[in-house]
Amino acid sequence: MRILVLLVVFISFNSLAYDRITGEPFASRSEVIAQNGMVATSQPLATQVGLDILKRGGNAIDAAIAANAMLGLVEPTGNGIGGDLFAIVWDAKTKQLYGLNASGRSPKSLTLDYFKERGLDKIPPFGPLPVSVPGAVDGWFELHGKFGSMPMASILSPSIEYAKNGFPVSELIAYYMQRSVARIGQYKGFKETFMPDGKAPVKGQIFRNPNLAATYEKIASGGKDAFYKGDIARTIAAYMKDQGGFLSYEDLATHSSDWVEPVSTNYRGYDVWELPPNGQGIAALQILNILEQYDLEGMGYGSPEYIHTFVEAKKLAFEDRAKYYADPAFNTIPVDWLISKEYAQQRKALINPQRAAKRYDAGLNDGDTIYLTTADKEGNMVSLIQSNYRGMGSGMTPDGLGFILQDRGEMFSLKEGHFNVFEPGKRPFHTIIPAFVTRNGKAWLSFGVMGGGTQPQMHAQIIINMLDFGMNLQEAGDAPRILHSGSSEPTDEIMTDGGYVSLESGFSAKTRRTLVQMGHVLRDVSGSYGGYQAIMRDPNTGAYYGASESRKDGQAAGY
Repeated sequence: MRILVLLVVFISFNSLAYDRITGEPFASRSEVIAQNGMVATSQPLATQVGLDILKRGGNAIDAAIAANAMLGLVEPTGNGIGGDLFAIVWDAKTKQLYGLNASGRSPKSLTLDYFKERGLDKIPPFGPLPVSVPGAVDGWFELHGKFGSMPMASILSPSIEYAKNGFPVSELIAYYMQRSVARIGQYKGFKETFMPDGKAPVKGQIFRNPNLAATYEKIASGGKDAFYKGDIARTIAAYMKDQGGFLSYEDLATHSSDWVEPVSTNYRGYDVWELPPNGQGIAALQILNILEQYDLEGMGYGSPEYIHTFVEAKKLAFEDRAKYYADPAFNTIPVDWLISKEYAQQRKALINPQRAAKRYDAGLNDGDTIYLTTADKEGNMVSLIQSNYRGMGSGMTPDGLGFILQDRGEMFSLKEGHFNVFEPGKRPFHTIIPAFVTRNGKAWLSFGVMGGGTQPQMHAQIIINMLDFGMNLQEAGDAPRILHSGSSEPTDEIMTDGGYVSLESGFSAKTRRTLVQMGHVLRDVSGSYGGYQAIMRDPNTGAYYGASESRKDGQAAGY
């Protein structure tokens, strides 16, 4: 009897943890609402830095750069100035969206033959070979030159002070820093920068990075040339040569970013915007185009019918992703056709509503990241994503600079004739994608979900959660997620085994059993469901709603 009473008490208290007075039971908190500005990032200190910039008179672009610089310090496990950057900006003056591709290119002196001669069928994930030109700093100055209002020295000042004086390492970041030691801790410069006292910092430990502070100071005073043409570039080039790499001073000095036109599809009256390849953003648009042809609301959130349909739409889009998504400077990519409603109708016809497909052919004609979004009182909004690729990157830690170079070059294929085959001076396929939504020509939603191939799947799920299932901004991100994984990567062969489906806790056992009966292979994974931040603008009041990822250390805050 006593055991039964204790069990009842345990169940009662356990259920209370999930009871909410308002909203969905899985929501981690309510939305943040503010009138003058909003910042949402994956780390609270970075959010506060961005918010302080807004309060000091800076605009959303200034705040985004400041928050990104701070994230490079406090979250080196996902980003930094050794990586690339993409952004979508809503400019309140022109009432237009602007897209920035600030991704770097492969070393000009490295060739496909180099890999062939060494019998490599894939580019290694770590070391000197996957390193491409880091584009983030150039991206900052492109954003600042076009839209910024505050001096760059003022924008970088908070991060410089934090780097000098230190900050307490947060839980998730400490976990990933400790994991990185086994993978890249052996490379020159890593221990000196990221392992004080010979160990990776633990949660709550005060961590300082004076080398990064000095690098930021040079960038603040000397502009992007200090990074790409000055002593920083020479240090990077010398380090890479010493490590047997190919990234050169010339590669850095000739780098440039590109302003690109965002592309969109209309989903149930809302225009969803992504950037064109070399990123994977249009995969989200392809998924939404297919799913718009179904009554998802009638299927119901969490139903096996919805999950099955979503997974099959994802498979179709990712076969095209594997074949076509690459650097448009080296290929003719049929973007308009891939995101057209006509093409989506053709692809939808391939889906069997009762059975999971083992493979689809492409149609005819992991990784850690940070995502942040900012908005100001004038109505400007920024959707920005930045990454080193595999966690902390390649492990290449140039002497005395305080950051690691990315390993994005791993994403190249080594198969001749592939759209994404390695070539000198070429941008690799990219997983990081910012997103934006407008309605009736007005800014509505700036959002992103970091996490490798997870991103297009989660972009689509956020939109579906809000527009089909009626969730609010925070609920849409907190809702249990669906993740389909397998091959069909831009470096791999076409998927022939159907891949596997992972469902976060929150989906019923009955749903899981039904999916297995339909032919899906279920596999549990942990920590692979991405990290979400979002800001929504109320079209009537102009107030901002903010949301942040409960699976990460993030925070949304406004004033």
